[in-house]
Amino acid sequence: MFSIDRLRALAAVAAHGSIAQAARTLHLTPSGVSQQLAKLEREAGHSLLQPHGRSVRLTHAGRVLAAHADRLIAQLAAAQADLADLDDEVLGPLRIGGVGSAVRALLPDALAALVAAHPRLVPTVVDGEAVELLPRLVDGGLDLLLVESWAPRPLAVPEGVALRTLVTEEVYVALSVRHPLADRAVLDLTARADLDGLAATAWACCPPGTEAYEALVQALRTRGIEPDVRYVLADHLTQLTLVAGNLTACLVPAMSRWPAPPGVRFLPVRPALRRDIRVAWPTRAESPPVRACLAALAAVPGTTHGEGGTE
Repeated sequence: MFSIDRLRALAAVAAHGSIAQAARTLHLTPSGVSQQLAKLEREAGHSLLQPHGRSVRLTHAGRVLAAHADRLIAQLAAAQADLADLDDEVLGPLRIGGVGSAVRALLPDALAALVAAHPRLVPTVVDGEAVELLPRLVDGGLDLLLVESWAPRPLAVPEGVALRTLVTEEVYVALSVRHPLADRAVLDLTARADLDGLAATAWACCPPGTEAYEALVQALRTRGIEPDVRYVLADHLTQLTLVAGNLTACLVPAMSRWPAPPGVRFLPVRPALRRDIRVAWPTRAESPPVRACLAALAAVPGTTHGEGGTE
């Protein structure tokens, strides 16, 4: 492993053509620079300098190593500048996770604004459910999450995680136009005929343990119905393709209704079902990139603009 101080000495000699001038640039004595270069030659296993009149010049090995030294010194300078800017500048990685529908509906505008305003920011995105992504947020593998919280089953987050609601939206039951209940204006969960029709219907839903699955189960169980979940599918659009074929029903939040295949009706429910999209982040890690992303998400049309702060 080469010492960075010895590489600096070699780069200075390469730039100035003499040990004496390199010593003045580095604020060292000429003998100090010579000692650094002698140690570097032993580390490199090659002669790096050769006499040239009253001065020195680099050997071929010296020129090769000096070129690497220049790049390393420049990278270190950039790293030092980035670290000095961290308290104020929005730069470096920003690791975002989120439920697919929220990623699709909210992130594109927010990320476009972020990277335009902060070109040194490097966002990455992974989609998934809160049950799998929240542990990564807590462990430091992610910086920020877009999660869903359904009214029948509010999302619980670990201590030290802040939440802010971005969107509150209505949830619909998606049915095929051929379903016996498709002619309803509203599905009434207090009406026996509607409950019987839903009890006889197969359901598509996200996997067990997800917020969407637990919300469906709780919403129907409180009415005495055990949902017949036959299709376990994480993507709402995939669920809707089965609905269009009159194979199943599913719960669909407002932002996931488009694009929908032909032959699907979206029926509101009474009492109304709601879903919140919330942004979550560790309070201990509220870095400038996280703060900038929170502001960008709050500026997306249709969000609540951060009203009410954290929850």
